[in-house]
Amino acid sequence: MRNILTIASKEIRTYFGSPMAYVITAVFLVICGYFFATSLSSAFPEATTRGFLFPAAFVLMILTPLLTMRLFAEEAKMGTLELLLTAPVQDYQVVLGKFLSSLAILAVMIAVTGYYAIILLIYGNPDAGPILSGYLGLFLLGALFLAVGVFASSLTSNQIVAAVLTFGLLLLMWVINSAGGVFSGIPKEIFDYLSPPTHFRDFAFGVIDTKDVVYFVSIAAAFLLFTVQSVSARRWR
Repeated sequence: MRNILTIASKEIRTYFGSPMAYVITAVFLVICGYFFATSLSSAFPEATTRGFLFPAAFVLMILTPLLTMRLFAEEAKMGTLELLLTAPVQDYQVVLGKFLSSLAILAVMIAVTGYYAIILLIYGNPDAGPILSGYLGLFLLGALFLAVGVFASSLTSNQIVAAVLTFGLLLLMWVINSAGGVFSGIPKEIFDYLSPPTHFRDFAFGVIDTKDVVYFVSIAAAFLLFTVQSVSARRWR
C-alpha cells in the first residue's frame, strides 16, 4: 500500500506542477456552470442538479483522456518507465498508484461543483437523495473513464495517440446501446448493459441500484487488469 500511495502522491504533484490539471478543471467548471445556470433559468426550474449531471457526464468523456494520456505514455517516451519497472514495486502497484492519482484529480473536479448543491439549498428546497446519488454516479462514471484512459496510455509512448484512443473507446462504449436498436432480445440487452449512460441515468434520478454500481466497478477493474497485463508485457520487451 505504501508503494501505491508513494506513486500516487508523486503523480498528483506532477498534475499540480503543470497547468494541465488547472485548465481541465476550469473548462469542466465553466461548461457545467453554464448548463446548471441554464437549467435554473427555464420556465419551470426544478431544485435539482440533473440539469448539469448529464452534460457533465459527456464533458468528462472528452476531458478524462487529457488527464490520463501522460500517465504511461510520457514515461515510456522519456525512458523512465523502464526505470520504474526495475524498481522493487509490483506492476499492479504502479497501475493503481497512477490510477488513484487521476481519480484524486477527478474527485476534486466533481467536489468543486458542490457549490451548485449549496446554491440549491440556499434558494430552494431540493431533495438531497437525488443530488447525492447523482454525484456518486458521476464519480463512478468518471472512474470508469479514467480506467479506460490508463489502459490506453499503457499501449503507446505518444500522448496524443493515447488521448485519441481513449476517446475512441469511450465514444464506442457511449453509443453502443444504439447498436442494440438493430437487434432484439438478448443481443439488445447485452448492448444496453455495456453502455455507461444506461447505468448512469438511474443515479441522476436518485436511484442507486447494486447492478449499476457493480457494472462501473467491474468494468473499471477489468481495464485496470488489462493495464497490468500491458505493463507486465513491457517488462519483458
